[in-house]
Amino acid sequence: MRINKYIAACGVASRRKADELVAQGRVAVNGSVVTELGTEVSDGDKVAVDGKIIALQSAELYFMLNKPQGCVTTASDDRDRQTVLDIFSVWYKNTNKTSNVPRVFPVGRLDYNTQGLLILTTDGDLANLLMHPKNHIEKTYIAKVRPHLTSEDIARLEGGVVIDNEKTLPATVKVLKTVGNKQNVQITICQGRNRQVRKMFEAVGKVVEKLERTRVGALELGNLPRGQIRPLTEKEITYLKNANSK
Repeated sequence: MRINKYIAACGVASRRKADELVAQGRVAVNGSVVTELGTEVSDGDKVAVDGKIIALQSAELYFMLNKPQGCVTTASDDRDRQTVLDIFSVWYKNTNKTSNVPRVFPVGRLDYNTQGLLILTTDGDLANLLMHPKNHIEKTYIAKVRPHLTSEDIARLEGGVVIDNEKTLPATVKVLKTVGNKQNVQITICQGRNRQVRKMFEAVGKVVEKLERTRVGALELGNLPRGQIRPLTEKEITYLKNANSK
């Protein structure tokens, strides 16, 4: 097994991040530092990252988090803000009555002020599948925006707008509710560019006051309380693993 796949299968990092760890000289096999990205790992080899022995998970783990506002979707934060992995650690310890917390990582990102559905897993292969642009996994958001969208604004959003010098792929937009000068708008996209939804609305002159992701593919947030976590069902896991064939 290639070293990056092994590290990902251990739940330490995605394959891309694992390549970075190897290139940085932070990975050792049987006590010797390796820097070749194509290094192979065999049964019985002892692999360490930053001096800590890692091992394959006995079974991959999959969870859904209703991410609250005010936390970051990273493993750590140089500004000492709460991370989604902090939330997971507390939940897992309380739920399983153990201090041995598995190394999960988030699939994609939601920015600091965006809330909603976020998948956490130890399965690096699944994470790569869901995040790869070619698979066009749909993601649905509810945005509170101001001022009102016009029919021309909706047509532009659905046809694609230019953000960061690149046009977005077609989207689906539906106004759900109008109160005063604000609207609740449902938008479905099939990309995962940085702060994409916020930038799309900014491109048509709107301010996003609140943003929540409610669906990834066929997975829906449902009534999962804010800040809470639940394991994915076998049906949900099977769906995600076959998402690239949809």
